Amino acid sequence: HVQLVESGGGSVQAGGSLRLSCAASGYTASTYFVAWFRQPPGKEREGVAVIHSQGHYTRYADSVRGRFTLSQDDAKSTVYLQTNSLKPEDTGMYYCAAGHTAVVAGFPPNPGDYAYWGQGTQVTVS
Repeated sequence: HVQLVESGGGSVQAGGSLRLSCAASGYTASTYFVAWFRQPPGKEREGVAVIHSQGHYTRYADSVRGRFTLSQDDAKSTVYLQTNSLKPEDTGMYYCAAGHTAVVAGFPPNPGDYAYWGQGTQVTVS
């Protein structure tokens, strides 16, 4: 039973930083991609970053590249999204999701390829 739990969201001023965490359980990390999606108010969900531990694979959306950084702590089964230089347009609900390597097809991540989702953590930038 795969479970993902996000944390670390909050309210910050423009230019600030947050570290989002996605604690995972119930799956073998080497066989899954983990993606971060966000959903701004009134807009569609968009994929912002993807990581896979094998091959040190990371990908970022153009809108966050250079500001957001993925990392992974295998011992804690946790994926982190360090968000720096935050902008008001980064505001939204942030979700992490896990998709099996046999299903996920590249970047940008397709939400339909990711079978497991966390409950989300809110990021508000003013």
